[in-house]
Amino acid sequence: MNWMGQADSAGPPLWCCNPLPMMPVSRCRQSGAALQWVAPRRIGLLAGWGDYPLVIAKALRAAGCQTYCLGVRGEARAELAEHCEQFRWIGLGRLGGAIRYFKRHRVREAVMAGKIHKTVLFRPWMWLRCLPDLTMIRAALPHFLTRRKDCRDDSLLGMIVQQFQHEGIQFHPATDFAPHLLAEPGTISRHRPSAWQRKDIAFGWGIAKQLGHLDIGQAVAVKDQAVLAVEAIEGTDACIRRAGSLCRAGGFTVVKVAKPNQDLRFDVPTVGLGTLRSMVESGAAVLAIEARRTIVLDQPQFSEFADRHGLVVVALETP
Repeated sequence: MNWMGQADSAGPPLWCCNPLPMMPVSRCRQSGAALQWVAPRRIGLLAGWGDYPLVIAKALRAAGCQTYCLGVRGEARAELAEHCEQFRWIGLGRLGGAIRYFKRHRVREAVMAGKIHKTVLFRPWMWLRCLPDLTMIRAALPHFLTRRKDCRDDSLLGMIVQQFQHEGIQFHPATDFAPHLLAEPGTISRHRPSAWQRKDIAFGWGIAKQLGHLDIGQAVAVKDQAVLAVEAIEGTDACIRRAGSLCRAGGFTVVKVAKPNQDLRFDVPTVGLGTLRSMVESGAAVLAIEARRTIVLDQPQFSEFADRHGLVVVALETP
C-alpha cells in the first residue's frame, strides 16, 4: 500500500499575505505602493517506508515550502526530521492525532509518500497493536460495515483522505512537487529488449493491467509468455524473488504498471535501486514500467546500476 502525491524546479506558487507574528518569511514583493510579505507554503507530509518520503521532503524544501511531517512509527525513517520544519512520529491508527497535528500547524495541503506494509492489517490482534483513536474508529466502522470489510488499497486510503478533507485538509499527488521523478518514455538502460523480450513485455503488460483493474497488485513476472508470479500485498521485491525461485534458469521479465484508474495521490507504482537488486539476485533480465505514471528513484544511479549488471529497463506508454 503506497502513499503518494509534483512542482517544477521553481517550486509551487507562493501566496501573499499580511505579515503575521512569528511567521517565517521567504521574501517580500513590491505591489504598487504596498510592500507585501510572501510566506512559505505549508505542506503536511504523511510518510511511510522507503526512500520516497525523503526525496519528497527534500523537494518540498527546495521549492521553498515548510514541511510538517508525520512519520508512521515502524515504517518511516528518522532522518526525515532533518529536512522538515517539524517532525513527529504517529501510530498507524492515530487518524485523529494526525488531523489535529496538521490543523495545529495551520496546514491545509498535504501529501502521502512511502509504503505502508499492508501485512500489518492481518496480524493477530491488529486493532490492539495499532491502537486506533476515536476518529479512526468512527471512520473505519461504517467503512467496513457498508463495504463488507473491504481492505483494498484504494478503499482504505480513500477513507483516510476523505476524513482529512472533512477537516479542510486537501491531499495532492506528491509528484506535483517532484515531477522529475516520473519516468519519461524511452530506454532507461543502455541495453535494449530483444524481439522475444518485447513479446514478453506486451504479454505481461496486459496481465498487469488486469491485476491493477482488480486492485490486486501492479507487477507481474513472466517468461516465454507464461506468468511466473504476480504481485499482491507482499510487494514487488517479494514477487520478483518468488519468480526467481520458480524460474532457476533466470532471464525473466518484470512488468510494473499503474492501475487503469490510478489515483496519483497514493499508491503510484515506484521502482528504485532495491527493485534492480532484487532482479539481479533473482536472475531477472528485463524491467518494463509505465512512462509518466511510474516513479523512478535515484534515476542516475538507477541507470548506472542497470547498465553495470546488463539489465534491460524500458519506460513505455503502451507495450
